[in-house]
Amino acid sequence: MRRRDVLKLGLAASATALAAPSVRAQAYPSRPVKLVVPFAAGGVNDIVGRQWAEKVKGALGNVYVENHGGGGGTIGVMEAKRQDADGHTVLFGSASTMVLNEMTRTTLHYDPRKDFVPIAVFCVTTASIAVHPSVPAKNLQELVAHIKANAGKLTFGSAGTGTMSHLTGELFKLKTGLKDLTHVPYKGAGPGMADLVSGHIPIMSPNISKQVLNFHDGGKIRVLAAASPKRLKGAPTIPTGIEQGIPDFVGQLFLGIFVRAGTPKPAIDKITEATRAAMADAAFEKFLLDSGFEPVSYIGADAGLKYMAEEFKRWKPVVDAIGLKV
Repeated sequence: MRRRDVLKLGLAASATALAAPSVRAQAYPSRPVKLVVPFAAGGVNDIVGRQWAEKVKGALGNVYVENHGGGGGTIGVMEAKRQDADGHTVLFGSASTMVLNEMTRTTLHYDPRKDFVPIAVFCVTTASIAVHPSVPAKNLQELVAHIKANAGKLTFGSAGTGTMSHLTGELFKLKTGLKDLTHVPYKGAGPGMADLVSGHIPIMSPNISKQVLNFHDGGKIRVLAAASPKRLKGAPTIPTGIEQGIPDFVGQLFLGIFVRAGTPKPAIDKITEATRAAMADAAFEKFLLDSGFEPVSYIGADAGLKYMAEEFKRWKPVVDAIGLKV
């Protein structure tokens, strides 16, 4: 072979080698995408996560869900952290795993803001203050007066220690000067709601869901306030706590999509666009509203990290005030 031909072959091989990484980067996704839901199947995170996975299949191909429950979501987050940062593993994150765990866990083996990048926060579930019909209160002012008149005799239930339900109840106590209202943690919202409906507990701070609204509309409980900045689209007749004179009374559990830090930009861009399209889908919005969620739109790392920082700032004083450590 002539020297000129050898040089041509060498240059061609070099060009191919240099182009290969770029071609591989543009080929995302090159295999099925795994969505890690860090809670058990059938819960809020799982239901919404699976709906997202279904909506983005047209853009991302095969998307399947793996549930890794336990440890308040820490086991699932660590599972996502162990995977390659190539966009083929996506984490379904929430305020619990990406904000609250950092301040309530004595040991946490991941950093929500350094180990992960937010793609989008697209909905929130809002906590509330609800009472059994036997409680003589039609608004928060009347409830506060009733609690103070019965100091040490009343309790409030939540979905569990360290949950948004629990912290919203504690926020209500702090902002209204209530000290003698005992917290009763349940193993989930279901058992707590059953005791509220039956009158075994007089007060609860549940996240507003379709079930909660059905109980409220049926007169089995009375939702006095939504812990939201403004009235909810899915429950416009329920006033907010802010309307009733409690400033900054906001307790909302966000849900969204995260990827490992270091994930290539082409993969992030494709997941972002697929998520943006899902958020714009009328059927997806209807699903969220019908399920008791409020659609929000924090798209991209900057918007997501800013929102997370605001939530951290909101809840850190509450956690410190009650000395909560899990």
